[in-house]
Amino acid sequence: MSTPAPAAKDQNTLEEAEKEFQPKAFPADLIAAQLRLGELYAALHAHQKRLAWTREEHPGWPKEEEERGRKHEGRPLSPGWGKEDAAAYDRLWDELRQAAAAVQCHDHWARCRALGVKGADLVDVRQALKHAKGAVPAPAEDAAPLAQGDVRPAA
Repeated sequence: MSTPAPAAKDQNTLEEAEKEFQPKAFPADLIAAQLRLGELYAALHAHQKRLAWTREEHPGWPKEEEERGRKHEGRPLSPGWGKEDAAAYDRLWDELRQAAAAVQCHDHWARCRALGVKGADLVDVRQALKHAKGAVPAPAEDAAPLAQGDVRPAA
């Protein structure tokens, strides 16, 4: 008396799963985690924008003349951050790190690798998540669109 080997059935199931798997069909919890990450990044950026340039009080330094093609803009006096601002900044950074870990360590990426999505293809799938429907936070209603002068050239 013999029984059929379960490995053959499992192999067929695995092959069917590979055929049906769409790496860019992201699970809802991964899209929600990416949305949360984007929202936290925006909140941290908005918070940083209204803070002084240093966490601690600093006297700053004067603007200097151009030297070998480099401008030395100088910095004004910084009163530092208040306790509430520093605590909010630290909390946002902590939440941002946790949200990033939730996205980066999601089971979807292990499944992608297990089903043969690797290298540049995996990078492409990860980048697609950043633009997936429902994963991108809506811009603030009072936010002005970026203009050319809002972004400085790299060199």
